[in-house]
Amino acid sequence: MTGTLLSMGHGYTARALSQRLVPLGWRVIGTTRDPEQLETIREAGAEAVRWPGETQPLDGVTHMLISTAPNDDGDPVLRELSDEIARRAEQFKWVGYLSTTAVYGDHQGDWVDETTPATPASKRGNLRVQAEQQWAAIPGLPLHIFRLAGIYGPGRGPFSKLKRGSLRRVIKPGQVFSRIHVDDIAEVLAASMARPDPGAIYNVCDDEPVPPQDVIAYAAELQGLPLPPAVPFDEAEMTAMARSFYSENKRVRNDRIKRELGVQLRYPNYRVGLEALHKG
Repeated sequence: MTGTLLSMGHGYTARALSQRLVPLGWRVIGTTRDPEQLETIREAGAEAVRWPGETQPLDGVTHMLISTAPNDDGDPVLRELSDEIARRAEQFKWVGYLSTTAVYGDHQGDWVDETTPATPASKRGNLRVQAEQQWAAIPGLPLHIFRLAGIYGPGRGPFSKLKRGSLRRVIKPGQVFSRIHVDDIAEVLAASMARPDPGAIYNVCDDEPVPPQDVIAYAAELQGLPLPPAVPFDEAEMTAMARSFYSENKRVRNDRIKRELGVQLRYPNYRVGLEALHKG
């Protein structure tokens, strides 16, 4: 199976998917608002388009991935293209929207799955719920929603911060996070494209939610570096965004991606993922 994928907001995760699809014969078109990112997109094997712009990006597109984050004015893609996307809904074989597990809000460490009601506890989560609903409201659109946990992978992990000595282990008793390696996200997206199920929602995370300090400690061990200092959450200096992450505590189930898409995670836990990144 091949086609033309339009990647709206062609960033870190979309590039991982692009690098998987292009060798298989896919045409991938990646958009960005930043002209300085055009060459980065081309280097990853995709055609680069500055958008919004004069170019009509939907012509000939069979598949579409939306990575753009919503803001107070709603979803930026729908703000510009909602009427055109609705008019062309039957043109698409698959549409994927990258959301976040923040839509579930706080569950005090309990497990959630795709049937758990969305009860966001943060502005970020609320905006994502609204965007999901806006996309789902387009009649006939073969929409698939992917709720991503914390993303890590090449160039995005704890190692560089550890070397600079800028990481701390913020301790909040009972706090856990789910995470996912970017290559496993690409695997899930590709599996869904090969097996479309319009209306489906998938949690995309690994098998083992853990306290964030455990991840930092293991990364330090792999690099032979001293254990970063522990700081109680109540005493930690953090940005408002960082503090908002700690306001939500849940364990996210990923059974659906395995059962319905046949996905076998390459990095089922943070240890396997960090070991691969450490080896380069």
